[in-house]
Amino acid sequence: MTRGWVALTPAALVAAAVAVAVADDGRNFAGSVQVDYLAVPSESIGRDQTFDGATVELSLKLTQDFGHDITSSVKVCVACHGMEVGSAYFDVRFRDELNLRVGRFTPAFGSFPARHDPANHRTSDKPLPYDMGRMVRLRDWNEGVLPAPWVDNGVELNGTYFGKDVQLDYAAYAIGGPKGSADGVDFDYTLSRSGERYYVDNNSRPTVGARASITADATEATTIIVGASGMAGQYDPAAQLGFAIAGADLMLRHDATFLRAEYLIRWTQVAVGDDPATRWKYGPGPDGRYADFNVRDGFFVEAEQAIGRVELIARWDGLRRLGNVVATSPLRSDSILLRYTAGAAVRVRGGLRLKTSVEAYDFSDFEDELALHLGIAGPF
Repeated sequence: MTRGWVALTPAALVAAAVAVAVADDGRNFAGSVQVDYLAVPSESIGRDQTFDGATVELSLKLTQDFGHDITSSVKVCVACHGMEVGSAYFDVRFRDELNLRVGRFTPAFGSFPARHDPANHRTSDKPLPYDMGRMVRLRDWNEGVLPAPWVDNGVELNGTYFGKDVQLDYAAYAIGGPKGSADGVDFDYTLSRSGERYYVDNNSRPTVGARASITADATEATTIIVGASGMAGQYDPAAQLGFAIAGADLMLRHDATFLRAEYLIRWTQVAVGDDPATRWKYGPGPDGRYADFNVRDGFFVEAEQAIGRVELIARWDGLRRLGNVVATSPLRSDSILLRYTAGAAVRVRGGLRLKTSVEAYDFSDFEDELALHLGIAGPF
């Protein structure tokens, strides 16, 4: 399903997007950018634990409407991983309840990925379940549960049903899916996002998923959104190692107050290997066999309150990993990470915001850490 797409370089896409946006009023060009500085005061060189220092997240998006029923979208992003095509797809709208999306896009999973652009959320980094490169000890944990944005090639059916004071949104999709090695013990995110490895399915087996959410207006000032998501497939070249991810999310808005919560859990099958006694840190179970899977889950709960030009944010999030680990891993068979974040986003002018936050990390396997963020972000 992923073969046959036309390959374009990110630079060419950006150049084409800018040129066309200027030349044709029927097209819309927009973007967002964030510059953030991350410091880990307890470490003289924080790069051993995370991508500290200054980083830039840039998003450039071009959309084109072809009449009432067809829309195209191309998005280019720049972050720690360099420049990449964040999306390139067509939407064919049959009616509000039925839309077909084909190309490269972020499949519908969870609530946070819909607002992952730095101008759309008020902290410099992402919640731990969706972390992509900014958490402390990211290499030891191999990121969160499902890094956002998860971008993939495929096809998606989605739609919205509007009722009285109630809105139902759904999506179902088939994509290439996460990638890993033949002797994999987890996803290899470099394989999934590296252009040198080709943006094609590595095992000729699609990953399938779905999401549904209900939006209800309790009053004119109060809105509640409840959602559930799922995704499953294989991630190794031989399509022998499976995975399954499930998630649930909740959002409550009352005037300028937002409460959000999400929970994600992933079951991942692993290759035990020909010599498990040397490959794994812990021995076999009571039945004399090595478990061929591990479980990883994560959550976040956050509150956001606007007071004039200032938006205050408080977040509690965490990760947990259960199951055997390779002999070289510093993690245990039951590892937990909790993080406590307090932050503020100050609106400087228009949509431009100054972001600052303090993160306290509570590790079960390492010394606790403190991380400080200072950044500026905005749309254009």
